[in-house]
Amino acid sequence: MGAVAAMLVTAGGMAQAQQVTRMKIQTAVPTASIYFDLMKRFGERVDKMSNGRIKMEILPDGAVVNAFEILDAVDKGVVDGGFAWTHYWSGKNSAAALFSNPAAGSGTGMDQISHMAWLSQGGGNALYEKLYEQGLKMNIKPFMMQPMGPDPFGWFKTPINSIADMKKMKYRSPPGLTGEVFKEMGITAVAMPGGEIVPAAQRGVIDAAEWIGPADDMILGFHNVFKHYYLQGLHQSSDIGEILINKTVWNKLPADLKAVVEGAVMATITETYAFNVDRNAKALEKLQKDHKVIVHDTPKEFFAAFLKATNIVYDREAARNPLFKEVLESQRAYAKVVVPYWTKINGLYYGLGAEAVAHK
Repeated sequence: MGAVAAMLVTAGGMAQAQQVTRMKIQTAVPTASIYFDLMKRFGERVDKMSNGRIKMEILPDGAVVNAFEILDAVDKGVVDGGFAWTHYWSGKNSAAALFSNPAAGSGTGMDQISHMAWLSQGGGNALYEKLYEQGLKMNIKPFMMQPMGPDPFGWFKTPINSIADMKKMKYRSPPGLTGEVFKEMGITAVAMPGGEIVPAAQRGVIDAAEWIGPADDMILGFHNVFKHYYLQGLHQSSDIGEILINKTVWNKLPADLKAVVEGAVMATITETYAFNVDRNAKALEKLQKDHKVIVHDTPKEFFAAFLKATNIVYDREAARNPLFKEVLESQRAYAKVVVPYWTKINGLYYGLGAEAVAHK
């Protein structure tokens, strides 16, 4: 009897070990994107950490649905998970614009690292969960996982020296409130998915555009249409990709596998920072040397004007949307403490880097 019991326990353990959760994760980026590569690494990490108990199939943009349909597809279980950015959903609730890609640090001057600090230490993640549960009313468990910014200001067919120069152009910007900030400045902004930008520029539909960064921009062929590149993007001084998991799927995971996913998310955050520096720096060098791209600084006039326009648009939206107001007030309060300190620290690295480049 003891031997039989032992056999049953062993068989039960083997059956439990062999249970596999399979997830289809639809991304909003093409397979060539470095951020698709990071998502595949994330899936492989989850596989190894779970000892094969979670298998993720990472799919490119358009494999099941288009980029702007990912949220609804995850909510309805058409796919088990998705990868995109919260500002894609700002048409459903404008507060979504404040998480992945707040313009000019939500008008506070926060950079991407201080924004990540707000999420993990300043109450931001609780508000992020509230966005999906109450603001969007979605059956989704969200995680911020790829801090890929800041995004460059973008690519231009001709150089710009002022806001007046840009007012003559049609510019591809991210959707939602970011586009409204540009319009507040008198700039014509249009939104379109990444894969449509270069063809639109070739047809003359747009005169300038932004996407993600040198590595991904080069993959999409921006340098074949544009030759003037502005790196300091005020519109997305933070840019954080998110993974969305259908909450029904998430709730079925045992506690140890939930911890595996959470740990893999944290690892991907760290890896993304390293990826950005390495891949984008190498891509920028190639763009300049091999493709004769000219890199410019964003004109200083834009900084004050963009901050002003951002706060006008955000204050207006806060008066309409209580959740937007709650999130914005949280960010502004956190920025009052963090920005003075962190700006001083960043000044060290800028000073060292500028001196080193000047005496190279």
